[in-house]
Amino acid sequence: MLPFTFYSPTYFAFGEDTENQAGALVRRFGGARVLLHYGKGSAVKSGLIDRVKRSLSEAGVTFVELGGVAPNPRSGLVYEGIELGRREKVDFLLAVGGGSVIDSAKAIAAGIPYDGDFWDFYKGKPVKEALPVGTVLTIPAAGSEGSPNTVITREETLEKRGMGSDLLRPAFSILNPALTQTLPAYQTACGAADIMTHVFERYFTNTEECEITDRMCEAVLSTIVYEMPRVMANPNHYEARANIMWAGMLAHNNLCGVGREQDWASHDIEHELSAQYDVAHGAGLAVIVPAWMKYVYRHDIARFAQLAVRVFGVNMDFQNQERTALEGVARLQGFWRSLGLPANLRELGARAEDIPMMARRVNFKGREKIGGFVPLAVEDIEKIYQLAW
Repeated sequence: MLPFTFYSPTYFAFGEDTENQAGALVRRFGGARVLLHYGKGSAVKSGLIDRVKRSLSEAGVTFVELGGVAPNPRSGLVYEGIELGRREKVDFLLAVGGGSVIDSAKAIAAGIPYDGDFWDFYKGKPVKEALPVGTVLTIPAAGSEGSPNTVITREETLEKRGMGSDLLRPAFSILNPALTQTLPAYQTACGAADIMTHVFERYFTNTEECEITDRMCEAVLSTIVYEMPRVMANPNHYEARANIMWAGMLAHNNLCGVGREQDWASHDIEHELSAQYDVAHGAGLAVIVPAWMKYVYRHDIARFAQLAVRVFGVNMDFQNQERTALEGVARLQGFWRSLGLPANLRELGARAEDIPMMARRVNFKGREKIGGFVPLAVEDIEKIYQLAW
């Protein structure tokens, strides 16, 4: 295990009706004038926004609103939010929604006090100052409610880029599993794929002797494998929803990633899919991750076999660990397929002729290769897209 620091200051309010604490929590963490940020309608139609606004008013918190966040959040609304926040002199961002809303709110929070273009942060400039952010989570998937990360798509160029800063870890996050009971099955499944991939990006490492974080990763993965069939059979299953919601946070606040090298190639490769075709991030990952696994598994067959045995219940073939490893990949694909997720690029509506272009556009962040587990050049990425085809 490598030396590490771990900082996770977010205050979590977990359970039914916790959205009614929003106003008190904004006050507790220093907010008096809030930019209330949300999506395109479901939070409004369900009455959630009204409950949050009532909570803010009861706490004496004034607010302005900016709705309209779309999946794969875009830069245009971020610029609008920065302008609105400055004009209204807000001192706190409150995101009500899933990862897209939270990511957009974080970008606005970093952009309001910054003199330049907020996109500078997505090109590598460190965040030196940001307004505090609170969240009311409605979709367990991105883990942004507990992480320092945010991903935005630049509309002019269709570049989808991420950045992170501990200044962007939410001051508080409200997690009410009951808010997720009305999610469509497909959105729930996409969230599960995203959660699992956040773990895979940490699990596949070249760092040795990380047994504790290996076991934590496997626990989160096993929870999703156990709970998702229960939720698909009964969308109102509160306890299953609760376990999935908390797993989503644990998957991405980096508790499962400390002390080890991490990979993140699958996310970089998928970002081009969702930028180009506007597909759900989790659906894109369900296609890319198995292709990536098939391309790199020989680098550490024992680790893939360990995953197969510990998470997917494959019997270890000690005479042929490669067979065990590949069976684990097949079971992952079968699990995701059972949730209704796509299995190849064709099902996502991707075009074969776009593959070379997408491989070239993957964000290398100034490096020659991406990925901490197996470094990948452009030609490797193109082969992974082809495997996914």
